[in-house]
Amino acid sequence: MSRSGNGMRSGATRGHVILSHGFESGPDAAKVTALADAAQRLGWTHERPDYTDLDARHEVGRLGDVPARVERLLRLATAAAARGPLVLAGSSLGAWISGHVSLRVPVAGLFLMAPPVRLDPQHPLQAADVPLSVIHGWDDELIPAADVVGWTGARRGRLLLVADGHRLSAHVEASADAFAVLLASL
Repeated sequence: MSRSGNGMRSGATRGHVILSHGFESGPDAAKVTALADAAQRLGWTHERPDYTDLDARHEVGRLGDVPARVERLLRLATAAAARGPLVLAGSSLGAWISGHVSLRVPVAGLFLMAPPVRLDPQHPLQAADVPLSVIHGWDDELIPAADVVGWTGARRGRLLLVADGHRLSAHVEASADAFAVLLASL
């Protein structure tokens, strides 16, 4: 199931956003909800897929069923991209799958929060060469800020580093504001 928003009361929308939550989070998490609100204010429709059933599959891997997460997002993104401009956004594992799907579906931009640039040595974060905005915590306990600085810099993306940990819980509004800046630039 996914949560959807219409974006505008009437008329055409600017495009569509798919917001992917992190591992063991959900579609109603504070960050993706704040991003959905920002998108709607700017005239973008949005949806928030629910990956909790896949995250619960610990027998598949320590992060649940990551390939199934990618396939679920790929199906949604393919359908959305056929209708118009698409932006993918995600937090942590949601950022990782958004980057990978951006290589297979045309997207107008990417917004990544606390991206695991090295999920493991065999699975580095990859992403399409599109407008990119990243927010990451200096004190992220899972993903070193220096790794994210290097990854984002190599792609000439916009990077906002904040005094926060992996969940960016003290920077929900800053995340939404940075997302709005990306959407407004497209």
